[in-house]
Amino acid sequence: MSKRRFLSADERRGLTLVSPPLIYTVLLLAIPVGAIVLFSLWSQDAQDSMKVDTAFSLANYREFFSHPVYGQLLKRSLMISGLVTTATVIFAYPVAYFISFVVPTSHKSLWLFLITIPFWTSYLIRVFLWKVILGYNGVVNSGLMSLHIIDEPLTFILYNVNAVVLTLAHAYAPFAILPIYVALEKIDRSFLEASLDLGENKVTTFLRITLPLSMQGVVAAVLIVFIPTIGDYVTPKLVGGAGGTMISNMIQTQFLKLNNAPMGAALSIIAMASVTAVALFFIFLNRRWLRGRT
Repeated sequence: MSKRRFLSADERRGLTLVSPPLIYTVLLLAIPVGAIVLFSLWSQDAQDSMKVDTAFSLANYREFFSHPVYGQLLKRSLMISGLVTTATVIFAYPVAYFISFVVPTSHKSLWLFLITIPFWTSYLIRVFLWKVILGYNGVVNSGLMSLHIIDEPLTFILYNVNAVVLTLAHAYAPFAILPIYVALEKIDRSFLEASLDLGENKVTTFLRITLPLSMQGVVAAVLIVFIPTIGDYVTPKLVGGAGGTMISNMIQTQFLKLNNAPMGAALSIIAMASVTAVALFFIFLNRRWLRGRT
């Protein structure tokens, strides 16, 4: 049987369809990630900080594990991202459930439109607004003092982890609401009616039918919120203070202030690997949980 030298018409058509997104992915994803990996294996020149030593070395990774500050920043970043994700999904689920099951079909588009309104304003402006709201003389402190609930402004609501979590949770709330809403909309309402007809109440119907069937949306919301928040450096810089600094702020410092691109690249690789490990672990637990309920 002779070996074919040319592709068939269907294979050429399929290759034509796949090539543009493949080229796009390679140019905008694979090559930049490869460049970061390459940079992380270089090191800053010991004699001239403005130059880079291109000899391959694991010095940057050894420096990460030898200096506790890097590990502390990474742990804090994972903790903040986890808190933001938890808070966002917990508050987003009831909103998505309300829109899907309570709001009339003719009004759902209006509610979804209202959810997207925050996107009309710059992300940076929204962060500054939270800084004003949580400030020493901001809306929260002024309101509480006018109601005589407190005698002096609260200081723990700004320039710490609490402010970072609150600001990020507000910023990423629409990203959590929409995928959960889509998953809830796909649920066949006859399943819920059958559950009620068989003697289940609304609570057990939600726990045994609605929640498991909407877990794909919950998982999507978790990943959409968790992954970008660990790389956010604007919010921690503006409202986090020293206690809310994250690994992304250190990466920015290495690249822009210390001119140490190799160390910044190594920190980026470690942060990406940590996020990937946490995300895969969460997906694994979710699949085990769903398998156990089927």
